[in-house]
Amino acid sequence: MLVRTESALTYAGARVALDAALTRAEELGGAFNIAVTDTAGTLLAFARMDGAFAVSGSIARDKAWTVAGFGGLATDDVYRAIAAEDPVREGIGQRGRVAAFAGGVPVLVDGALVGAVGASGGSAEQDKEVAAAGAAAVAAALHRTDHHDCTARREDAR
Repeated sequence: MLVRTESALTYAGARVALDAALTRAEELGGAFNIAVTDTAGTLLAFARMDGAFAVSGSIARDKAWTVAGFGGLATDDVYRAIAAEDPVREGIGQRGRVAAFAGGVPVLVDGALVGAVGASGGSAEQDKEVAAAGAAAVAAALHRTDHHDCTARREDAR
């Protein structure tokens, strides 16, 4: 195979993820930075909530970048994969943008990586929860669109 065709998150999809992550962050009562990237780790959408630490912005972006760079592995799974190997953990820890702690999750469509969401500003579990809400919203929006398209085709066939 000489060429690979891949699906990737669009800006519209990134906004769906960002808006859902912001909603979850507000429900938690926190001030978060949230980043959404494509499969290459390129930033598509970003928000810094009022009161969020400025330095957490780069952490959120790095979490999403790490997920993309490790082929869709959530950032806390990256840590678990390297935790028992001191040289690997220390080596990866010294890589500038690698964020091997919770808060970065993949955006998957039919099991395929299409993007990533990173969140920073709360506890590790809160960061993961906020990012996961964003990722889940994309899948839910696609499901609603697919369901709507199927319903419309059935009505057209009548």
